[in-house]
Amino acid sequence: GWVMSQGRLRTVLYVDDEPDIREIVELALGLVDGLQVAVCESGERALQRLPDITPDLVLLDVMMPGTDGPTTLQRMRADPRFANIPVVFVTAKAMPAEVARFRELGAVAVIAKPFDPLQFGQQIVAIWEGLDHGRA
Repeated sequence: GWVMSQGRLRTVLYVDDEPDIREIVELALGLVDGLQVAVCESGERALQRLPDITPDLVLLDVMMPGTDGPTTLQRMRADPRFANIPVVFVTAKAMPAEVARFRELGAVAVIAKPFDPLQFGQQIVAIWEGLDHGRA
């Protein structure tokens, strides 16, 4: 794997209702040195587990039954404990209008499905390194 600059990104939570995609993401992010990956199968489960996982970054599938990605993000933003955790949407609907809407909702980035598993870890690291970590 590659070494993280300053080892800043330590824990990522990936939320997706499709087991095979969760597995691909676990494998893909497992290539990144020193990165812990947690996965959840629903927005509800993610919100329950966030206090225990305390991820640096959350990756949300947009289309999920029950609590979808945008709803999960809104509920995170409404909770002071999770309000500042950056969120990336992962979606098959990555048209410019949708990307703009997801950014308005507060997503720091949008990754299109299907993604290249071999590039996925580098993509996540690049997004993380591009964030303004000076914010309180």
